[in-house]
Amino acid sequence: MKSFQVADFNAPLKEVDQPTPQPQGTQVLLKVKAAGVCHSDLHIWEGGYDLGHGRKPLSLKDRGVSLPRTMGHETVGEIVAFGPGVTAGDTGDLKIGDVALVYPWLGCGKCETCLAGDENMCLKPNSLGVYCDGGYADHMTVPHPKYLLDLKGLDPVTAAPYACSGVTTYSALKKVEFAFNTPIVIFGAGGLGLMALSLLKAMGGKGAIVVDIDARKREAAEAAGALATVDGKAPDALEQLAQKAGGPIRAVIDLVGNAATTQLGFDCLTKGGKLVIVGLFGGGAPWALPLIPIKAITIQGSYVGNLRETQELLDLVRTRKIAPIPVTAMPLARANEALVDLQKGRLVGRAVLTP
Repeated sequence: MKSFQVADFNAPLKEVDQPTPQPQGTQVLLKVKAAGVCHSDLHIWEGGYDLGHGRKPLSLKDRGVSLPRTMGHETVGEIVAFGPGVTAGDTGDLKIGDVALVYPWLGCGKCETCLAGDENMCLKPNSLGVYCDGGYADHMTVPHPKYLLDLKGLDPVTAAPYACSGVTTYSALKKVEFAFNTPIVIFGAGGLGLMALSLLKAMGGKGAIVVDIDARKREAAEAAGALATVDGKAPDALEQLAQKAGGPIRAVIDLVGNAATTQLGFDCLTKGGKLVIVGLFGGGAPWALPLIPIKAITIQGSYVGNLRETQELLDLVRTRKIAPIPVTAMPLARANEALVDLQKGRLVGRAVLTP
């Protein structure tokens, strides 16, 4: 089995050849068909997050991310083998040869949160591609068939991002459904932003004004159906948002998550508005504290989504025939190049590795 691993933070991925694992217990062995390269992978590769305000960066090593680690949490694979502990009741309709999306946001599987179906919120995470090895490989194992979602004909390369950028934006959009009858504001027109635009339309939203500092990405957002776009660095960005919204802005989804985007997002909201922060770019909170109660603003974090939401998302994609975001397919051997391209802002949409 060939894989590309983070052997040291901030160092090129290491190509590793080792025996293909055999599934144990309830595990499932997959032949990887596609693995998305997500912005979160950059934080794992770099080893931490900027917390701002002069504080020590949040170290992923301190959070339990051990090396070496095979990244890749947006994975589609073909089922090759089931472990000896898998029963007919575990597999549902899945069988050898089926192609499935891997739900990666696993927890301990035993606590109240996990048993309620919210493993992504578990305090003892075991996320694939983060705490356990993921899809930057030609094979991978998944702990149980219940984490495999049958693609039923969806293209593996364009479907892979649904495991992260898809369910992340879907879950964030559900948190602002109260404002769907008015334009919402979305910060960031990368893979998540373009995904959010297509899902917002399918979910019945009026549309979104997209903010990005990259002209190419603003063009991509307009092509994907944005009501309007704004350059976040423009000195009159706040005035442009108010003008293009044509009324009070009640909801903002920040897919970037730095001090500048959260400040502008906060400032553009009307009284009683809601700011949902998804992005992990880093920095410190910029708001004047008295304005939070004065404006009665809700500030909410949104972290990926649960297994149920991922299934809802795939069903929505099929029934509404949602067009996929732009993807750039790259051989697995170019995993390092894909990360650097993402880091340098060269990609529009998503890079997907194809072993």
